[in-house]
Amino acid sequence: MPERLALSPCSPWVELRSVEKDWDLADPKLLGTMLSQMHLIRAFEETVFEQWAVGLGHGFRHLSPGQEGGAVGSILPLDARDGITGAHRGHHQFLAKSLTYIAPEGLDPRNAVTPKIKNLLQRTLAEILGLAQGFCRGRGGSMHLRWKEAGALGTNAVVGASVPPAAGAAWARKQAGTNSVAIAYFGDGAANIGSVTETMNLAGAWKLPLCFFIENNGYAASTTVSESTGEPRLSARGLGFNIPSWRVDGMDPLVVYLAMLEALDHMRSGRGPTLIEVETYNYIAPYSGTPFAYRPAEEEDAWRARDPLDRMGDEMRKRQLIDADGIASLREQATSAMKAALGELTETEGKGDSRKTRIRPALWPSPDFRDIGLRGDLSELKTIRTEELCTFTGKLEKRKFIDVVADVMARRMETDSRIVVLGEDIHKLNGGTNGATRGLKARFPDRVLGTPICENTFIGLAGGIALDGRFRPVVEFMFPDFIWVGADQIFNQIGKSRHMFGGDSDMPLVLRTKISMGMGYGSQHSLEPAGIFVTAPGWRIVAPSTPFDYVGLMNSALACNDPVLMIEHLDLYASSGDAPVDDLDYHLPFGKACVRRPGSQLTILTYLSMVAHSLEASERTCIDAEVIDLRWLDKASLDWETIEASIHKTHNVLIVEQGARGTSYGGWLADEIQRRFFDWLDHPIQRVTGGEASPSISRVLERAAIAGVEEVVEGMLQAIAQERVRPVTA
Repeated sequence: MPERLALSPCSPWVELRSVEKDWDLADPKLLGTMLSQMHLIRAFEETVFEQWAVGLGHGFRHLSPGQEGGAVGSILPLDARDGITGAHRGHHQFLAKSLTYIAPEGLDPRNAVTPKIKNLLQRTLAEILGLAQGFCRGRGGSMHLRWKEAGALGTNAVVGASVPPAAGAAWARKQAGTNSVAIAYFGDGAANIGSVTETMNLAGAWKLPLCFFIENNGYAASTTVSESTGEPRLSARGLGFNIPSWRVDGMDPLVVYLAMLEALDHMRSGRGPTLIEVETYNYIAPYSGTPFAYRPAEEEDAWRARDPLDRMGDEMRKRQLIDADGIASLREQATSAMKAALGELTETEGKGDSRKTRIRPALWPSPDFRDIGLRGDLSELKTIRTEELCTFTGKLEKRKFIDVVADVMARRMETDSRIVVLGEDIHKLNGGTNGATRGLKARFPDRVLGTPICENTFIGLAGGIALDGRFRPVVEFMFPDFIWVGADQIFNQIGKSRHMFGGDSDMPLVLRTKISMGMGYGSQHSLEPAGIFVTAPGWRIVAPSTPFDYVGLMNSALACNDPVLMIEHLDLYASSGDAPVDDLDYHLPFGKACVRRPGSQLTILTYLSMVAHSLEASERTCIDAEVIDLRWLDKASLDWETIEASIHKTHNVLIVEQGARGTSYGGWLADEIQRRFFDWLDHPIQRVTGGEASPSISRVLERAAIAGVEEVVEGMLQAIAQERVRPVTA
């Protein structure tokens, strides 16, 4: 028989319970504040429930009556510098953080509703109703609540999705030299999401001041915890990542408070992340009042008997800190405040039985506000110095593309301490897999972060860093195909954050990735991503084809307050071209294409390595083609003026790209051109793309799957050969 040695986790895992002495020693003002906050939150949630029941609300509303104790108990020990992220069921967390922010001295149950609190309740209700005066101007609603000044960094409709950005908020606080922390609130359902456990791993490895706060209310929608996992004590998750973990009764606000004090001591002293699981219950089930009722009545009754509001009131009465009349008065204050808030937002119309309540029409956002704030206004680029190759007066030499990639990033990190670079293996292998980050780790050891293999988590972490506002992350994905791994954070979070949080939340993030078609890497490493990103709101896209342009485009991307996809190409890395030697500080003009070859017969629109292929194809034919290197690819940044001028000359367009037809950028671009310039086109827009399938490993099949010079030549000949056939009329 082998010898058996018992193993123990490296971090403690405890269940914390309050005792009478804890209540005796508790500051009466703290208890009064807890009671006041919970009554305000309960009244808020009841008001929202009632208004949806009569049809006043629109869309989802995810409520949390019964869970107030976990939110209030955990947030009261925080200050405004500490940040929280929340899940789709996050009203109670948002309100607790906001109440603590506007009343840091606490609340008196005898006079709990101040003018500031009235305003908070009204603005939060307005947001949930979709009104212009809400915190996100009506765009966030119930599931996307953000008030950065209060440290409420955003609730989130995607289960588990707020956890990676919370890690970014924690990293920013640590990097800035503060002892502030971040708290990621999520439910028992999210505890099974991959990015949550990935974030635990990363936070443990990097010792981030992040608390994973699990509100275990027993159900993920209608699925119980015991159905979802073999270990229903969800705080056990932290042990695998060396994270100290607490399990507490979420219906006891005081013990939650005490657990958070211990967790804060651990995090503020630089010892890394923590995890707190609170066992709680939601009195309004997700499908309450529907035929889908699934919770036993006796279970609901048992939990209602442990109501955290009643528990707090009873403990305070026992210690003569309040009486029954005082609790009734507090309840009346809270419900009256909500009636007043609702009254400010609504009006009645009709008479008698036809009388009904509606939103005051003047409070709705204007339809003209629909797209405002999808991207920034680019005011940050107004004072930058721009150059083109023809205007540049600095020293130029023939230099390798990949060397310029590394040099310009080193220069920007040297001049801007806000820039941080992260990705897989970028700190090793002499600059990652291709040398793009060569020498950076040695020069900037605390700003070059080699990550675990977890794209959805580290791009989400970068999004949290960007939203913090103190740093500008540059993320490297080895291959564009990995965007599908990180798709939730890339598209649902980073791309949408500015818009859904009201239009004011800058997202200064650059995502670098390289196309590797032609290198034999196969179907899962050969994606061309422009066609995917161009349909995703919020992203800007740049695609440099020369070393000189790379410098200017990267500098512009890093100066921009929007998320920017920087597409590179492995084909170009080994190429050489004119590049600056000692001046790496210029920018390319924003949204400006470059005419690489003037012509009058055919407009070729292309980018990246296909620029050179198009130029070569033009030399092989007798066609007088105008080759335009787009450089900026997204709808808001495209150089429509240059495209229009060319079409006015040629009346004929060929879009040239390398990748698969199904995910092609050209399909979107052709549609846009037709809508804008249809009257100037004499022929249908033609396209050169790869095949339908992704490239294969086989050299022969890979070549057959992608476009090159030969395909461009064929496309040019077809574009010139086509003639408009007009019907003959009698």
